[in-house]
Amino acid sequence: MTPTADSSLPGQLHPVQTPGRAVAAVHRPQSVVQALQLLADDPDRLPLAGGTDLLLDLHRGGVGPSVEVVDLTAIADFDSIEETSEELVLSGGVRHGQVIADDRFIRYATPLAQACLEIGSPQLRNRATIAGNLATASPANDTLSALLALGAAVELSTWDGAAVQARRVAVADFFTGFRATVLQPNELITRIVVPKLRANQRGLWVKLGNRRAQAISVIHAAFVVDIDDGIVSGATVAVGSMAATVMLVPGIGAALAGTSLDSTAITAAADAARNAFEPIDDVRATAQYRRDAVESLVTRSLLAIRDQQHRSQWPEVVPGLHSALSHVPQTARTVVTDNTAISMNVNGGELSGDGASSANLLDWLRNAGAAVERTLDGTKEGCAEGECGACTVQLNGAAVMACIVQAAQADGGTVVTVEGLATTDEGLHPIQQAFIDEFAVQCGYCIPGFLMAGCSLVDEVPNPTDEQIKLGLSGNLCRCTGYYPIIQAVKSAAERLASDRLEANR
Repeated sequence: MTPTADSSLPGQLHPVQTPGRAVAAVHRPQSVVQALQLLADDPDRLPLAGGTDLLLDLHRGGVGPSVEVVDLTAIADFDSIEETSEELVLSGGVRHGQVIADDRFIRYATPLAQACLEIGSPQLRNRATIAGNLATASPANDTLSALLALGAAVELSTWDGAAVQARRVAVADFFTGFRATVLQPNELITRIVVPKLRANQRGLWVKLGNRRAQAISVIHAAFVVDIDDGIVSGATVAVGSMAATVMLVPGIGAALAGTSLDSTAITAAADAARNAFEPIDDVRATAQYRRDAVESLVTRSLLAIRDQQHRSQWPEVVPGLHSALSHVPQTARTVVTDNTAISMNVNGGELSGDGASSANLLDWLRNAGAAVERTLDGTKEGCAEGECGACTVQLNGAAVMACIVQAAQADGGTVVTVEGLATTDEGLHPIQQAFIDEFAVQCGYCIPGFLMAGCSLVDEVPNPTDEQIKLGLSGNLCRCTGYYPIIQAVKSAAERLASDRLEANR
């Protein structure tokens, strides 16, 4: 029997086992102009930033012609954030982790900061970009409702053969349908312009999901309410995962205008949200459930805004699992194919190898290490979609999921795997020793990823609380469900490291 992608019968492959579309070449421009020229030369080339959606789409899309991608991560300052008196301006490569780490966003763009914190996991947020969330255009993408409610706009740039041409499109006009936008094949999202909340505005973003972390939204919603002397003068509410696109809820402003957010007004606004759409019906929730849930979500959110609790759930410390959020160092290689040898510093030593254009970082590390008899097989594939954390490594100081990093994007970079945690031949890293001492290992398959995430966590947050540990490890799944000793192991490692630092300073 010839295997097919239908796994319903014995001998047939699950879709995740099919080869998907290969990446034939990775172009690595060093400026936005070069990137736009590459896209203009061949509109079939795909822009690649974090790649957390694109790489999965290529892998799951079935066998097809190979593609070329234009890697944006080596462009200097493409991840910069600027502030004016009225706006926060994000370059096209700004990642969710940057937004969370920048206090200006929770102050001036509260819904966007709150939405970014709910994107995937710390490892994924260290790669995924706001622009990628927009371009993918799924109504479940969390930042879209926040950007819509805040009145954000995107700058779309293209190369016309002589110069860069740019146009500005409001987020409200950006989406044309389910996973469809006005973005043309030769255009890039080069800037995202977010109006700052004014002194009389309160913003909030909320989400209903089926688990605490890495949950695709059943509903997400963003609120911006203008309040002058206790009276509402304007209100905007945007919701996602309710229809084919994110949408503004009609009737909310009228229901709340001139009120003090009393119970009657809030009930009227919740009714408006309940009756505004014919919700979608999918595997995560029925249409009826969404209709009932959005009513409750709007009620609770408006109560929080009224009582000035709209930022109350923001963590005092948000573990990002990164010591730096810098882009990948530039290299002399401007295009990488499978015949190109790339190199990177892995655990303190140089590692080179080919096969990088069609491989993710996880596979490249294991294959390149095996080719020179370096043991780099501790990094495991558990899900192949950035969900489980077993493949966590540190790339340029940030914890990432190696299964959703294109290998060529790490060219010239610095990688630490679980084999590199022990800095001496005599002893283990404190996080490794703590996992042994606390009996935090069962089958062991997920442990390399937990060790890497835990190491990043205790380096960043010297004395983490239980909640900070849970947030920092939210991208890592233990198949044996042994979470309690893992949390204790991280606490023990942090205490050991604190003691070592104290001794070193005496």
